[in-house]
Amino acid sequence: MASDADLILVGGGLANGLLALRLRQQRPDLRLLLVEQGEALGCNHTWSFHEHDLTPAQHRWLQPMVGKRWPGYEVIFPDLQRRLGSGYASIFSERFHQHLMPELSEGVRLRTAVVSVEPHRVHLASGDILQAGAVIDGRGVRRTGQLALGFQKFLGQELRLQQPHGLQEPIIMDASVAQRDGYRFVYVLPLSVDTLLIEDTYYADGATVAPDRLRDNIASYASARGWTITEVLREEQGVLPIVLSGDLPAFWDEARGVPQTGLSAALFHPTTGYSLPDAVRLADHLIALDRWDAASLFVAIRAYSLAQWRHRGFFRLLNRMLFMAGPADRRWAVMQRFYRLREPLIQRFYAANLTTRDRLRIVSGKPPVPLGEALRALAAHDLHRKDYR
Repeated sequence: MASDADLILVGGGLANGLLALRLRQQRPDLRLLLVEQGEALGCNHTWSFHEHDLTPAQHRWLQPMVGKRWPGYEVIFPDLQRRLGSGYASIFSERFHQHLMPELSEGVRLRTAVVSVEPHRVHLASGDILQAGAVIDGRGVRRTGQLALGFQKFLGQELRLQQPHGLQEPIIMDASVAQRDGYRFVYVLPLSVDTLLIEDTYYADGATVAPDRLRDNIASYASARGWTITEVLREEQGVLPIVLSGDLPAFWDEARGVPQTGLSAALFHPTTGYSLPDAVRLADHLIALDRWDAASLFVAIRAYSLAQWRHRGFFRLLNRMLFMAGPADRRWAVMQRFYRLREPLIQRFYAANLTTRDRLRIVSGKPPVPLGEALRALAAHDLHRKDYR
């Protein structure tokens, strides 16, 4: 049976979309097929990143998809308000789709539901089977018992206001709001003089989202800032995994030889949930490969994912501190303390590239949570083996 492509990418989200673009640019000899069940690539999402997360070369190839850049951002806590002069940028799924479709042209199949994947086959809901030299699955978080998770859940609305809002830069954390269901903050992106994206966000123990309550919270936040909403232009919501501990080799065993990307490869910042920098880095890592069969891809991506996991153990420790030490409505104190640190350290934190000195600085001094609970969280590296809740 003739193959339908050299490489089939299942799921048209961020990681697979960026990988397909880089392969089209750098490996035009490969026959690509990107399969997405929705109406558009990227679905309905906003992906943001910090200037220091990427190299200058990565910024250059990503630039055509960037919808908005700002020279800095602000954080607000009960006892701290601070502007940081690190650049910040966002990609919006509409522009992502508009850029990728002409680049990938006939190599995209939208509105195509997938039932199951194998290393060389994709079984469609229509009953058809697609064949390729390799299949990569990038459809998001996989259900697994190998990771102990907290959750970052959110609902965001793009809003048009009756008057200019006055914001020049994003507020990436406003934790001065009432604390409930874990660590709560509001995230605000100024998109034009009278439009904003406002997200109500929670670092919570459970993954359940209550959309109506979060919509009410956004309306109340806008009102408290003196903003009158005239129109809701768009709404998005999501639940991101925050890893506390895990057995990543066993997690990869569950993939049964199918190469993975993005969240399904555990490639995201362990503490912030940001996935764009890892998607960019993986794409650049893979374009250097000279073998594109399923077995070689699986070995290469698995090894890359495991290397990142080993390098980022400190972030999982911090996650346990955030989720396990002290009452849920005081989790903001951990983040407030962090944002008092020097800006270069904060930049390296978001880039997931902390030095040994950085790690010592983050955990030194009096912790903002009870000492006994902090020590328990530090020691709890095997939560995935038991029900810590």
